[in-house]
Amino acid sequence: MGLERRSRGTLEQEVVAALAAAAEPMTPAQVRDHLGGDLAYTTVMTVLARLAEKGVVTRERVGRAYAYTAVRDEAEVTARQMHRLLDAGDDKAAVLSRFVGVLSGEDERLLMDLLRRIEGTDDR
Repeated sequence: MGLERRSRGTLEQEVVAALAAAAEPMTPAQVRDHLGGDLAYTTVMTVLARLAEKGVVTRERVGRAYAYTAVRDEAEVTARQMHRLLDAGDDKAAVLSRFVGVLSGEDERLLMDLLRRIEGTDDR
């Protein structure tokens, strides 16, 4: 019998769980070893790169390689994903306009309050 193949979503979850359980950032080789070593190193690198692109993990240079850390704050993960999606569009004004247009009244008030706070701390 051959090795069972993991789905991409399952593998991403396993990688994030490994990083979240670690006391320190992990290199792709450390993540691979933690997951049992049956994965190709390039597969682990690809998954880590995708997770970093999604904002689910962060990376820092360690020598010639990168070490990865799970983002533990769910709000930060969501904010990073929203920023990535906003940057992917050609017309940011249209995207933001449509986003604001579907907000509930309560969410719209919250957004306005947050913007006012930012303006109040702006030194311009």
